[in-house]
Amino acid sequence: MRKILSFLFIWLFAQVSVADGGVCQGKFFNPITDICWSCIFPISLGGKGINAMGQEDTDNPKRALCACSNPPMVGISMGFWEPVRLVDVTRAPYCLVSLGGIKLDPGIKAPEGEVRQQADLTKQSFWQAHWYTNPLMFWLKVLLDDQCLEEGSLDVAYLTEVDPLWNDDELTLLLHPEGFLFGGPLAQAVCAADCVASTAGFGMNTLFWCAGCNGSIYPMNGRVQAHVSNIQASALVVQRMAAKLHRELLIWSASGDDGMCGYYPQPIMDKTNYKFHMVYPVAQTKKDNQGRCCQPLGRSTLGYGAGKQIPYLEHYSYQLFRKRNCCQGTGG
Repeated sequence: MRKILSFLFIWLFAQVSVADGGVCQGKFFNPITDICWSCIFPISLGGKGINAMGQEDTDNPKRALCACSNPPMVGISMGFWEPVRLVDVTRAPYCLVSLGGIKLDPGIKAPEGEVRQQADLTKQSFWQAHWYTNPLMFWLKVLLDDQCLEEGSLDVAYLTEVDPLWNDDELTLLLHPEGFLFGGPLAQAVCAADCVASTAGFGMNTLFWCAGCNGSIYPMNGRVQAHVSNIQASALVVQRMAAKLHRELLIWSASGDDGMCGYYPQPIMDKTNYKFHMVYPVAQTKKDNQGRCCQPLGRSTLGYGAGKQIPYLEHYSYQLFRKRNCCQGTGG
């Protein structure tokens, strides 16, 4: 087994090149100093909030007692925000921003990212994204022996460079054939309401095609048709990635009454299930005047994005917190 692991280790680093500073940049995040740990709040127990810390929350199951059949268990309903995913958004293919800025070379060509100015002076952009499993509370043992926590370790789970849907709008329609219905000016105009809602609190699930102030969920790929800034575009790509993986049933939900005893499929993402903050290039750990350092999907970047767009830097990393409701108890 040691020989096999040694071979895999050597093979991996034979495929990896340390990135040139002008091509690929990043850093290994520090789970203590680069993560806004207050984002796990509010915590609810038995349907009642016990510690909010001034953080935003969604509704929790009202009943205090709960029971599950597989495995058999009785307990108390619990709710919190679990840090479970890390997302790179970069213009450099195979640039693993969250793994120190190393660049893979698997021999599979992928399109470079870009920002392009159109004839009408608007901008469009294209980005690659990497999705990591990152159940921080489990691998840091923040809560020991807690069946409510997702198990696992930091790992690369999805690379858009090898996804043929990611850079092709027509192929992407195979994933969401309803997308062409929401590309018109009227459908996009009503997204202003989602922008207001996500800036004041959480976005509106009735407007499931809207990504708040950042643009449209459709198409679920790396092409940003209305590029305002790197922060706005990268935040939009994070939301699209989450929606895309929900649609592909690669990530499931775990909130509300349906999540008390486990995970369940959710092909149309519940936008209120996620909060996030930037990890790189500037860790968003400084709290605002409301005591918060993370935000729901779709919130305007004018507030939290100030001072975080660095000239000539094209690589970003974000930590996602997913709402978790579960039955905390012991087996019978």
